[in-house]
Amino acid sequence: MTASVTGRSTGSQTPPAGPEGGATPPPSVPKWRRTARPYLLSVPAVALIVGILYPFVLGIYYTVLNFSIEHQHDAKFIGLANFKRVLSPGGTFFVGNAAKITIEYALAATIIETVLGVGIALLLNRATVIGRTFEKVLILPLMIAPAIAATMWKFMFNADFGVLNHILSLGPFDWLSKDHVLMSAVLVDVWIFTPFVAILVLAGMRSLPREPFEASAVDGAGPLYMFRRLMLPLIWPYILVAVLFRFMDCLKIFDIPQVLTNGGPGTSATTLQISAYKDLIQNGEYSRGTTYMLILWILVFITARILVGVLGQAQRRAAGSET
Repeated sequence: MTASVTGRSTGSQTPPAGPEGGATPPPSVPKWRRTARPYLLSVPAVALIVGILYPFVLGIYYTVLNFSIEHQHDAKFIGLANFKRVLSPGGTFFVGNAAKITIEYALAATIIETVLGVGIALLLNRATVIGRTFEKVLILPLMIAPAIAATMWKFMFNADFGVLNHILSLGPFDWLSKDHVLMSAVLVDVWIFTPFVAILVLAGMRSLPREPFEASAVDGAGPLYMFRRLMLPLIWPYILVAVLFRFMDCLKIFDIPQVLTNGGPGTSATTLQISAYKDLIQNGEYSRGTTYMLILWILVFITARILVGVLGQAQRRAAGSET
């Protein structure tokens, strides 16, 4: 009996480590491989950084030259002359109203998309069959490239055979005229990107706890009061995220006005991106076009910093760490 127990206990013991016990020792890694491994793992990140920074630094370098199609081989250093030419009161930055048009477009599109997106999110937040169906259909505009959507709307805007004038009984209304082209471009942007705001805000609404709303309903609070006092402060960070993305994207708008009217008629829809495209690609003014892009980058960077700071405050306030 003792022998059997001893045999079982002896048989259940693991063999000792090492070559005598039959265990395979771990393979030895050469020292040079251990030394080189961190550097090899960082190669993709370094390549990505170089791929981003090299064009950016090269663009900054071009802004201080008179590099153009006429001076490809004899470009000279001219300092800040390109910035003075673009930003002076008589420069193309202000004469063509590129900055004013860009800011007007960004503000109008962002405000309309935010208001409509929050409203649609409130409607979809109700668990109904129609709401679930509409939620799936809502993402369809986001699946269409903006250039293709603008081409589709360009035919709809046509004053002679456009479907909008026929449905709305507007007669030969010219949607793409000098006075209405910017409004039409904003309309296309709203149609495409309002679902983005709605889906983002809807995700925030569905992540909220139900207890405060149930307690308010028991106390007799109405829907408007609960939206203003409970829901809106809690989903405010999500709204600011949507505003941040949409405003920065609208500041860089190019494809919709370009496809609709090539930035025209005249300069009525010429944004900063289109101005840079005309100078850089069409006119061969490489340094001046790059100057436009650098100014636009500075504008987007400053705007992003401000909006991110506001977003941080809203998140801290929603978390209760800031009053």
